[in-house]
Amino acid sequence: MDSIVYQILHVTGAFLLIGLTFQAFAAPTPERRSACMRNTGILAFVVLVGGFGISAKQELGFPIWMMIKLACLFGIAVLSGVAFRKPEKTRGLALIATLLIVIAVVTVYMKPFM
Repeated sequence: MDSIVYQILHVTGAFLLIGLTFQAFAAPTPERRSACMRNTGILAFVVLVGGFGISAKQELGFPIWMMIKLACLFGIAVLSGVAFRKPEKTRGLALIATLLIVIAVVTVYMKPFM
């Protein structure tokens, strides 16, 4: 039953992180930077705790597919900060974020190298 709590944390945090990241792409204004960076950092941490909580409860260890998901999480978390530094590149950043999301989701279902 405890695994469900971690799953809810992980998935909800991921949805909110993705939403805030794309919100940063839509309006990367300097006055919104601080709040966005703080919130995306907190949500990335929530996703991380949820993911490792699931792994611990299900005794998954740390397989390669989890490393791929971890890299995607860090990539998505970084992109909102990049959007505020280079607002002219948000279209390309949105494409990169979309690609990272697709890779993370496919990795969960396919579990390569397992």
